[in-house]
Amino acid sequence: MVNIGLLGSGFVATFYMNGLRDVPNQQVIVNYSQSEDRAKSFANEWKIPKWTTDMTEVTENPKVDLVVIALPNFMHKEAALLACKSGKNVVCTKPLARNAEEAKAMLDAVEKAGVLHGYAETEVFSPAVMKARDVIERGGLGDVFWVRSREAHYGPHSGWFWDPSLSGGGALLDMGCHCVAASRYFIGKDVRAVEALAWGDTLVHRVKCEDNALLLVRFEGKQLGQAEVSWSSRGGLDLRNEVYGSKGVIFTDVTRGTPITVFTLESTGYVVEKAEMDKGWVIPCVDEARTYGYHEEMRHFVECVQKGVMPRENFLDGYICNAILDAGYKSMRTGKWEKITY
Repeated sequence: MVNIGLLGSGFVATFYMNGLRDVPNQQVIVNYSQSEDRAKSFANEWKIPKWTTDMTEVTENPKVDLVVIALPNFMHKEAALLACKSGKNVVCTKPLARNAEEAKAMLDAVEKAGVLHGYAETEVFSPAVMKARDVIERGGLGDVFWVRSREAHYGPHSGWFWDPSLSGGGALLDMGCHCVAASRYFIGKDVRAVEALAWGDTLVHRVKCEDNALLLVRFEGKQLGQAEVSWSSRGGLDLRNEVYGSKGVIFTDVTRGTPITVFTLESTGYVVEKAEMDKGWVIPCVDEARTYGYHEEMRHFVECVQKGVMPRENFLDGYICNAILDAGYKSMRTGKWEKITY
């Protein structure tokens, strides 16, 4: 049995609990929130035996085998360092950090502590995306040369996302991390990303960060990763990938290509993450936690702790993603291709 300490009791933590729902040989034994009311209500909702407003009560709990960080970006580094201080295996939500410097400190800490570390990047644990990778590994696409990814909705659910001093950036960081992970996953993580070109601007929302962005990432084998991200896209969450190879092409669309479409004059109830309407023509997402990759990533991380093996997505992947996005932000300022430094 893997005992989990969950840091966070909000939006992402709820997805993690749904992801863990059918994963055997694990139990969340304690959850943390900055708010006592939220910590208590979350524990009651998910039947977690203990809750706290002190992170150290989770990271220092001798019964905890795995610390899962489901906190705002500005708290990731502190939480990871606390887990390492107590020698705990740790998983962190995306993006790993607000920038590459923070991510490198987190990577150094887990390596020094000798703990297992996982980067909870759902995109590469989505069953559709994993199936696409399987086709590539079997030679079905030949040589992958271009990956185009889109992540969009009408904006985040919490105020801290809109403050770059807390979040680290706007739509490019929040959504672009998924696209970067997809490009690396499809092209091959052994192929180094070498330079980035990006555009970003505030087009709709009156905020201090970009609500729309485009990013091109050039890899050492001349492959191209293309990210289109938006916090201004109506119609609910939009997740798509196009993978082009010398012998074929793959398309994934987990939110608009679902097996059910509904027209109704009444409310359908919950439709999909960030949905703005629940009447008329709606496209409900079937089993979101599994579709997006939360179930597969949580199962993987639990199994890795059981077996004592490093997760296939770990803090190194999170650091590389932050380094690529840092180059993207630099390019947004200079208007030029910028070298990705590691």
